[in-house]
Amino acid sequence: MPDSPDRNSVLSKATAILEAFTVDDRTVALAELVRRTGLHKATVHRLTGELVALRLLDRLPGGYRLSGTLFELGMRASVERGLLELAMPFLQDLYERTHEIVHLGVREGTDVVYVAKIGGHRQARSPSRVGGRMPMHCTAIGKTLLAHGDEELRRTVLSGVLERRTPHTVVAPGLLRRRLDAVLENGVAFEYEESALGLVCVAAPVLGPDDEPIAAISVAGPSPRFRPEAHVAALRAAATALGGVLARRDALT
Repeated sequence: MPDSPDRNSVLSKATAILEAFTVDDRTVALAELVRRTGLHKATVHRLTGELVALRLLDRLPGGYRLSGTLFELGMRASVERGLLELAMPFLQDLYERTHEIVHLGVREGTDVVYVAKIGGHRQARSPSRVGGRMPMHCTAIGKTLLAHGDEELRRTVLSGVLERRTPHTVVAPGLLRRRLDAVLENGVAFEYEESALGLVCVAAPVLGPDDEPIAAISVAGPSPRFRPEAHVAALRAAATALGGVLARRDALT
């Protein structure tokens, strides 16, 4: 197992500052960064200055924001994995078929990180953001990845705190485990207003050669009119095709 990071190191503290920014932040004042990180004000002031010099933060009149350099670095990571570049044609085709929100997500720890999001003028209100994250237990993508993950991951999530995002979020471990078993049986996961009121979703896994979950694709829409069951076939086809392309790419490298 890798060594645990030293939380008192300069790198850990600088990382804590960068991770204190949310996807909805425009600028964050120094005092707010101090509050979010729990670090001493002098430490935050010194490290934000260094992060600005390294072009990882921008200093603005109202405080600080993440810089474009971080976006560039993130895009390099996506290109190196090849996932986003290879997935985009399938995501675009799925959007043309459904004209609803299409997501591509991967697992990071016990969260879903959204790699791509395609939507149009009719799209529902969704809490997802590209580069943002959500708990696995309350999203269709998350439940898909969790269901296809190993037993250790299941135990970690089911024994942890299951945040209630809406009145419909499943927070009973036994019920969630049964829902995950149903995902394996049906091949897709459904979400009915579990991450946000008014939003329903269906997701399918992108599996590797050994049936390991690489990512998941979802289609989401507003609860009054969206029927996720109607999009299962198109969704499965996109996820299976992307898995095949990824497998062929890996076989050539």
